Amino acid sequence: MSAIMFSNIEKAAIPKAVEGAIKRILVVDDSRAQRRLLSTMLKRWGFSVLEAGSGDEALEILQTHSADLILSDWMMPGMSGVEFCQIFRQLDKKKYGYFILLTSKSEKEEVAHGLEVGADDFLTKPVSSNELRARITAAERILSMERELIEKNALVSRTLDEISALYDTLDRDLIEAKKLQQSLVKERYRSFETAQISLLLRPSGHVGGDLVGMFPISDTEIGIYAIDVSGHGITSALMTARLAGYLSGASPKQNVALEKNGKGGFAARPPAVATELLNRLCLEEMDTEHYFTLVLAILNLVTGEVVLTQAGHPHPAIQRADGTIEYVGNGGMPVGLIEGATYEECRATLLQGDRLLILSDGITECPNTLDEMLEEEGLEALLWRNRHVQGPAMLEALVWDLQEYAGENEFPDDVSAAMVEFGPPPPVSLNDQDG
Repeated sequence: MSAIMFSNIEKAAIPKAVEGAIKRILVVDDSRAQRRLLSTMLKRWGFSVLEAGSGDEALEILQTHSADLILSDWMMPGMSGVEFCQIFRQLDKKKYGYFILLTSKSEKEEVAHGLEVGADDFLTKPVSSNELRARITAAERILSMERELIEKNALVSRTLDEISALYDTLDRDLIEAKKLQQSLVKERYRSFETAQISLLLRPSGHVGGDLVGMFPISDTEIGIYAIDVSGHGITSALMTARLAGYLSGASPKQNVALEKNGKGGFAARPPAVATELLNRLCLEEMDTEHYFTLVLAILNLVTGEVVLTQAGHPHPAIQRADGTIEYVGNGGMPVGLIEGATYEECRATLLQGDRLLILSDGITECPNTLDEMLEEEGLEALLWRNRHVQGPAMLEALVWDLQEYAGENEFPDDVSAAMVEFGPPPPVSLNDQDG
């Protein structure tokens, strides 16, 4: 009796050729008659069919031809269908091949063993054509999902490659942008006969919204400013670049903190007036939702007198020569928020050994691992610890201690500072001269 049973109803129900994931089927059976019967039926259904009389012959065929589905007899001389399935699963294939074992075995343990070694399904002999077609249809659904997943994974992979390439490009651009932003602070330290000015600018990312700087006014006066633009990233950095032009020492005509003195030179515009002018320029000329905080100070290098305006920036701190801390400033409204805003000035006098620190809120609001902010009390402790350190080394020590406080956390905000130390510069050691 034939292992494949047909009926008139089954023949009438044979479906037309399908366009799907299964196009080529490899039939493996040591019985030529069984192979022909299976091949005839499969071809009638529209599939391309390959035949092999043994597992070894099937492996040879698979070296030059691919098969979407394998129909293999279990019991064959030499290599069994189970052994062939094991080897088939180890082949390097671009796509998954569905494997159906044909067997007369009905023991559950034998069937479980076949599934364990890599078979996807099994059919018991004699094989019903309807059941075979149903199993092939189920296989086609699975392979369709598998190949759809492969295509989607390939699309995701290509997209990730494109995103990675775009990220690399953006990263290179941001690195260059960081260099340009750092170049806005042309001098990090300047020494005068009676004072020294040190600047610190450390963005939390590639670029940031903080800016510090200084500009000459006359032989006896110098301007210092600190800016913190709202937000982070590129748009904030672009705004700092625009603001740097308004407080440029290289272009006194464009510097809103300066005004002509009638003698062909420039004099300091009162800081409150300059801040009001910046507020108007920001609202009229900058199409942005960003605003910024500011401290603008004028230092008299002879008397040590400081005149400053505080516009929403943290209160400047004066550390006296004995290490004690005083805060100055009137608070004030950030710049670029309200049209017609006015600002106040305050005055302070630096004595020998005193220093003025204008710090961003990235310092006082720096959190530790418990999410506790440093605040003014913590800042005072750091300033006291470093009271004997001078110049840029003091600002570097401040950042070092701040990093120790933050622990494993990255600074969530930009860190910037402008520091004025009043008094003659420290003596240069022989080691410094040799260096």
